[in-house]
Amino acid sequence: MTTDRTPTPTAMLDTWLALWNGDVALAPGLVADDFRIHTVLAAGGDSAAIQGVDGLVAFVSEGRAVFPDLKFAIDVPPLFDDDRLSVRWTATGTYGGGFPGAEAAPGTTVTFTGTDTLRIRDGRFTEYWLNSDSLHMLRQLKAI
Repeated sequence: MTTDRTPTPTAMLDTWLALWNGDVALAPGLVADDFRIHTVLAAGGDSAAIQGVDGLVAFVSEGRAVFPDLKFAIDVPPLFDDDRLSVRWTATGTYGGGFPGAEAAPGTTVTFTGTDTLRIRDGRFTEYWLNSDSLHMLRQLKAI
């Protein structure tokens, strides 16, 4: 008897949320070695250099350095289509300082929304399209 140990997309999404909520140790079991991010970065530039487990961990960690208590919550149940899933979320955190050009005082609460679309292959995420309301976040940080 063979048991399929491939995680369900729902279980993968739960782990993805836990990773973004600070448990970056989950990344090696969740993303493929060739994992890629597609987004425009809030501080400028594109995400072409963010690849693999180490790239994702660094990306999440950089965001958490600015918002140490950042918490993500799902707003709309995920949509699944073949090898992709998409989910709408809201993030809330306390600004800890250190964002380039920000004039908001540390301790300022910031809330912003976004949508993640992820491609799944062999029980791991291989690509990630991030669309977040960076403009709203930057306004709360008084960076623009």
